[in-house]
Amino acid sequence: MNASNTAVVVGAGFGGLALAIRLQAQGVQTTLLEKRDKPGGRAYVYEDEGFVFDAGPTVITDPSALEELFTAAGRRMADYVELLPVSPFYRLCWEDGSHFDYANDQEALDRQIHARNPADVAGYRRFLAYSQAVFAEGYLKLGAVPFLSFRDMISAGPQLARLQAWRSVYGIVSRFIQDEQLRQAFSFHSLLVGGNPFATSSIYTLIHALERQWGVWFPRGGTGALVRGLVELFEDLGGRIELNAPVAAIETQGTRVTGVRLDDGRLFKADAVASNADVVHTYAHLLGAHPRGAAQADALRKKRFSNSLFVLYFGLDHHHDQLRHHTVCFGPRYRELITEIFGGNALADDFSLYLHAPCITDASLAPPGCGSHYVLAPVPHLGNAPIDWTVEGPRYRDRIFDYLEQRYMPGLRSQLVTSRIFTPLDFRDELNAHLGSAFSLEPILTQSAWFRPHNRDADLSNLYLVGAGTHPGAGVPGVIGSAKATAGLMLEAQA
Repeated sequence: MNASNTAVVVGAGFGGLALAIRLQAQGVQTTLLEKRDKPGGRAYVYEDEGFVFDAGPTVITDPSALEELFTAAGRRMADYVELLPVSPFYRLCWEDGSHFDYANDQEALDRQIHARNPADVAGYRRFLAYSQAVFAEGYLKLGAVPFLSFRDMISAGPQLARLQAWRSVYGIVSRFIQDEQLRQAFSFHSLLVGGNPFATSSIYTLIHALERQWGVWFPRGGTGALVRGLVELFEDLGGRIELNAPVAAIETQGTRVTGVRLDDGRLFKADAVASNADVVHTYAHLLGAHPRGAAQADALRKKRFSNSLFVLYFGLDHHHDQLRHHTVCFGPRYRELITEIFGGNALADDFSLYLHAPCITDASLAPPGCGSHYVLAPVPHLGNAPIDWTVEGPRYRDRIFDYLEQRYMPGLRSQLVTSRIFTPLDFRDELNAHLGSAFSLEPILTQSAWFRPHNRDADLSNLYLVGAGTHPGAGVPGVIGSAKATAGLMLEAQA
């Protein structure tokens, strides 16, 4: 590819950063435009009174995909960022006081499973084998391959059919495992990518195999340190990043895009444009003046969108070493609560929580002897439940604090130094997320692979998509995979 080729990538989330690095490494002069004052997108960083809070993704499950970004650029990841192993991967807790430490240790898993239901030891082994088969087909083979035609989908059909992709995650887990709490332990993963375990394709059981394959990792210095490492790599390669640069429009001429115009009027011309912004925002607002933009936005609005999240960041003057790095706190209900999260028109009275305690792994994220934490609760998106979060947010925060203090973190309120909340309104307003959805389109089978917005637009031949809203979907491995798929198409087109 010749160096006169230019590209603009809108949005510096993981997908946008990974794509920009791949393009720049191949000699495409790439400019990355970010609306906010820091890169990272959902992986933003807040700093309050000496506490560092990673805003979003904190579970790194495929370090090889990250390593590949650096290798493709002729660099070593170790020179930019250090990944620390997390063990156990998660502690899963229930209100009856029991817990399950999910780790990459077959003997420890067998022992814990046997204590709950001896028959499930063999069942778990069969489930693991199934998830490994899905991982091989759905992730290793198809995770970074673009699905641009229905023919691509048909060719993958026999494998997807053999793996019973029409079944739900929970349905598949239940075929192998009898104990209800273990069914929850091995089906909750789809919630990490915005999928309802009772509706999401069983393809997403591959997350389990992914974790068993490569482990769970955390960057020293937090997820923000990984973002900084990627930005540093991009700039070392000669890439340019503009912060505080909200995009007003993607400029077009006929069936081609010609560049990007910012709110302040500045124009960035380019041979190709890729959007890491929310897919509905991309078509409805950035391409709103073009017939393709309006038509595609209308079509996308009819799709099903994933849930939103309520996130509470808090710093304590006390280190809770009884916690694990990642803790899942299951509430009293599972199926019923998830049904309300994905389809309900109000906030449920109960909740299930993910509690992040990164100082267990890396004490540098808080002042000495203190702890940085965040807790998130899946909640309905604004299209299902038009909640006034300016009123409900502080109330919900207090309910969650009360719950954590009572069950997991004694003395929490008296130890509280600082806190902040991020609600579905913030997902909508800060991140331009349609309906405040935290993960873009819901990953059901009819909205996956070819059925998802494509990595290259069908009508505007040099417009590309990257990130959670395109193939293969949400989650750090997903958006890094989307960058590989999209980069392949862009490099092929400009070669």
